[in-house]
Amino acid sequence: MHYYFAPMEGVTGAVYRRTHHEFFSGVDKYFMPFITPTTNEKLTPRQKRDVLPEYNEGVPAVPQLLTKSAADCIWAVNALHDLGYPEVNLNLGCPSGTVTAKGKGAGFLAHPDELDRFFDEVFAKCEGISVKTRLGVHEASEFDKLLEIYNRYPITELTIHPRVRQDFYKGKVRESDFAAALPRCSMPVCYNGDVTTVDDLRALEAAFPGLSGIMVGRGLIADPALLRKAVGGPAASREELRGYHDELYHGYTEAFGMASCAVSRMKAHWFYLIHLFDGADALEKPLRKAREGWEYETVVNQIFACWPK
Repeated sequence: MHYYFAPMEGVTGAVYRRTHHEFFSGVDKYFMPFITPTTNEKLTPRQKRDVLPEYNEGVPAVPQLLTKSAADCIWAVNALHDLGYPEVNLNLGCPSGTVTAKGKGAGFLAHPDELDRFFDEVFAKCEGISVKTRLGVHEASEFDKLLEIYNRYPITELTIHPRVRQDFYKGKVRESDFAAALPRCSMPVCYNGDVTTVDDLRALEAAFPGLSGIMVGRGLIADPALLRKAVGGPAASREELRGYHDELYHGYTEAFGMASCAVSRMKAHWFYLIHLFDGADALEKPLRKAREGWEYETVVNQIFACWPK
């Protein structure tokens, strides 16, 4: 069973991937937050700072694309292959309204015939493409038609988040619909959705032993050692988490050129990470209010003093 780190926009960028990979083992692939290919067939400076190999050295990273244009997808896939990435992932799962309103992400699932034509053009000129999808837009029954399409193409791996777009990330995952669809998938299948503990991983492995992988997102931000524990390694220590935090904070400070920007980025991590510390919930408000580096560092020192005895 392979374990993957899910892409989370604004959280799991290049600085984060390098830092997490340096401190914690257990992740077989880090999927990058999506990039949208430009129509002028060039990566933007911002995109380069995330996907160029020198920013991902030593990290098993997979770039992800968000597009409904076959032409844009083709040039971007081939350009990423030329950079040395054997796999490129296509995002058909993002439920954000700003994305789906443009017919991208999970919004593309509302137009299966258009999606079929898109795949026909793309796979005629590209290879090494995996797909991340939801079950549909409104109802899980929509996946029957979608799977007919997926099965016609050489998708290297299909990651299924067993919700529909209208679910966003609320409520329970539709595990029974996932179970019904799994035997009909002709390609390797990865599961993604609401995996936050080692027990969650073990339950999925027992229920679906034929999975090629399990993808974890928020659970890994909340417990950076989660997948290391899943492969028999130790939980994170206070000293290890402190080193991990400091390396990440300094990495953001260097990347953004100022501590205040790094503070803003670190708050997204603490939203999940703070629950590892006993009684630290009381520090969430001062953490949110911190703007300057010295304010932030003062609160962080207080949080680490709350480490379980």
